[in-house]
Amino acid sequence: MLSRSGHEAGEGVEVVTGDLAADVGIDVAVAGVEIIVHCAGGPKGDEDKARNLVRAASRAGARHLVYISVVGADRIPVAGGVDRAMFGYFASKLAAGRVVAESGLPWTTLRATQFHDLVLLVARYLAKLPVVPVFPGFQFQPVDTDEVAARLVELALGQPAGLVPEMGGPKVYGMAELVRSYLQATDRRRWLLPIGLPTQAAAAIRAGANLTPDHAVGHRTWEEFLRDRLADARTEPPARAPREVGTPA
Repeated sequence: MLSRSGHEAGEGVEVVTGDLAADVGIDVAVAGVEIIVHCAGGPKGDEDKARNLVRAASRAGARHLVYISVVGADRIPVAGGVDRAMFGYFASKLAAGRVVAESGLPWTTLRATQFHDLVLLVARYLAKLPVVPVFPGFQFQPVDTDEVAARLVELALGQPAGLVPEMGGPKVYGMAELVRSYLQATDRRRWLLPIGLPTQAAAAIRAGANLTPDHAVGHRTWEEFLRDRLADARTEPPARAPREVGTPA
């Protein structure tokens, strides 16, 4: 495993310290490795990271490069300004996916919907605000990371297959619904303020470009994930219904 920070090896996993963005430590990490699963990503720089990895993988003679992308990467237009700031992740993943596809290496790319963990991270951040902005018409289809990981392992051990069918969670939720469920589960009361977002990327999301209802193959729901995660943390108080905009908190 390649990581920017050092970790102790364990359970048959050897950790190599390196940085895809800085092109450091990659050759050591891929030396003698036949199958590479590329999971690193961020809101920018993914194209260069993928290019650095591809060069090292080609030198090492890797026989299968597996990449995890995001549903909607090819359907959500991201030009600049607000769209680039808010939705640059989609463009970044699309660019990296192209590098993988054009690498000359045998490859497989899986596009998945947003992870439960990401939805939780955003909900926690928004819950810190006195007024929570929500975008009307925005829907998400969160999927469990364990289920995506299992699919990646299956693909990695199989033959290179190019762009495979997308993977989504079992249910589609409105943004307000996801935020409201987190507030209720953590006994928080907040105003929910609908804010229209008149951009091309936002319009694509309102049209469902980030969803894959025909590939709702995930099993673990957002409610199950949230219940289990909060139970594990044991730091959140019991549930109580939040208030909507226009209702005193």
